Amino acid sequence: MLFATTAGSAGPLNFPNQAKNFRRPQLTGGSPTECAAAKFKVHQLGPALPPYRMEHPNSTERLFFQGFRLDRRGLFRVDGADETEPVALSSRALDLLRLLAERQGELLPKDLIMEAVWPGTAVAESNLTVQMSALRRVLDHERAQGSCIQTIPGRGYRFVVPVTQCESPPPTPTTQLFADGGDTERQQELDLTATPGEERPAAVPARFPWPLVGIFGAAILALSLVVTAWNWHSLWSGRASSTPPLSIVVLPFGSLSADPDQQYFAEAITEDLTTDLSRLSDSLVVSASTARSYGDRPADVKRIGRELDVHYVLEGSIERSGGRVRINAQLINAKTDAHLWAERFDRDAGDLFALEDEIAGRIANALSVVLVRAEADRPAETLDALDYIFRGRALLWQPQSRDTYAEAVSLFERALAIDPRSVEAQSFLATSLTSRVLAGMSDSRADDLSRAEGLIGQAVSVAPASGFAHFAKGQLLRAQHRCAAAIREFEAVLAVNRNSAAAIARVGYCKLRIGSPEEAISVIEKAIRISPRDPQLGVWYFWIGQAYLLQSRVGDAVASLEKASSTVTGLWFVHEWLAAADALNGDGTRAAGELAESRRLSEHNWPSSVAQQRASYGAENFETPAIRAALETTYLAGLRKAGVPEE
Repeated sequence: MLFATTAGSAGPLNFPNQAKNFRRPQLTGGSPTECAAAKFKVHQLGPALPPYRMEHPNSTERLFFQGFRLDRRGLFRVDGADETEPVALSSRALDLLRLLAERQGELLPKDLIMEAVWPGTAVAESNLTVQMSALRRVLDHERAQGSCIQTIPGRGYRFVVPVTQCESPPPTPTTQLFADGGDTERQQELDLTATPGEERPAAVPARFPWPLVGIFGAAILALSLVVTAWNWHSLWSGRASSTPPLSIVVLPFGSLSADPDQQYFAEAITEDLTTDLSRLSDSLVVSASTARSYGDRPADVKRIGRELDVHYVLEGSIERSGGRVRINAQLINAKTDAHLWAERFDRDAGDLFALEDEIAGRIANALSVVLVRAEADRPAETLDALDYIFRGRALLWQPQSRDTYAEAVSLFERALAIDPRSVEAQSFLATSLTSRVLAGMSDSRADDLSRAEGLIGQAVSVAPASGFAHFAKGQLLRAQHRCAAAIREFEAVLAVNRNSAAAIARVGYCKLRIGSPEEAISVIEKAIRISPRDPQLGVWYFWIGQAYLLQSRVGDAVASLEKASSTVTGLWFVHEWLAAADALNGDGTRAAGELAESRRLSEHNWPSSVAQQRASYGAENFETPAIRAALETTYLAGLRKAGVPEE
């Protein structure tokens, strides 16, 4: 029997039988009071909350704390009596948050948390650290002092803010239950055909967070496998094979050292890669426990592909010598045995946990591009919605042009015509529309932004935890010159996928626009570090060059802008900023050459005067007086010095 991890799914939240100190709580003390915000019966939970209680997915329990509401659908910000805003968190993070909140005030040891959130799975402790960071990023965003989650060094964690338990009304016939909590939420709606008074059949969830006991537990487990298989069949119906295109197994990385400690490190890398790749939308990643069964025999990639029914195999090795670590990884097509991608990483050993996270992130980012492009290039007699989405995504990684954006928009429109409820198609179409606005290549800025806003509204309402939907919303807010709000959307993406280099880079861009150029450089450099061959690399170097120039670090600006120019061709605005930097650096000849190149590439976008550029980069683009003042004394002064007329 094959157990697989799908994008965004997290498996059941339950404790193993040996954790006997986990017993059902008996809420005591005080009579119920009215919950002012929701007008439902509540009990005040304090530090004496009894041990953790497992909840049925149809539970009506809600937990309220410092402006948030946690219920069976996820986490929401609460503003007033009725206004709520969904918060994007992975299902693992939500499981962890419910555990902490329901046992508010208690010190929970790490080992018990790991057993609860990753039941029956051996995972690196760094996974817990990642989920804790995701929760703190959201919960502590506007908190003045301390964190909601207290760390007790060497012992565990404690949720310290007051929690109020509240019962919500029973679900109405239109209630929708999300089948998973990742980037590919799909809904199971309650039956609307039942007559009044007739009991409606409950939707079958894809995750079962109640205890599995005895023979009933075995039956539920079997049912869950059937449901999983049915979900995949439904998702991929219409294809020649029921196997998801992005299906992959990460074989155990081999340790080339006899030191057993190095084998532990290799196993941790393998585990983290499996976890990170499972976050890719529309992917099926074979579980690490199944992959380990292939660890002691030579890899016959075609045989492994047939036995596990996957399209791709990732394998690698790790060698540590002195203070250095070398990691080799390669991606292989399991059907043809062709090598699609290979990379070698040489790093200082230093902090192994940090190295583990960085290497896993770099490989996952690289593979996301390689896999999507491979699927886009795969011939198909009949294209379905997912085929069009893959082809559109691959097209967005090509050099920017009006034709490229027009073709990408057309591909996502075709996907949406086939599947009008596709969150991915809605999100990527919206991203294409906003991206061409941001690139100055839209023929109708207002129409593109209006259409994108409608698509994003649909996507977020259906899938509030979708990283794609939040990324699209962040791009829309960027195009609307609302960078402070956009940062929150990109951080929502990172709560789902901590290694999204695209989201990290755009957080840095927005930091620059709101007046924090030094912080922007640091953040964008992090994106480059974990995705050093990213299709957007040239744009990221351009943003760093802008930040350096606005700090009057002209030499560093020239170096970064030249990297941008050599990495990606055809971006007229890179040459424009390089002309200003060269002029400030005293090189008038190079400045004139860069201006001429900018004019050649820009079609009708090339600035005719300093005043025009001042208006273009005014209060809308740079949102604080200090950064606008820096723009005046650096970039605009450089253009003036390079020969651009004032008016």
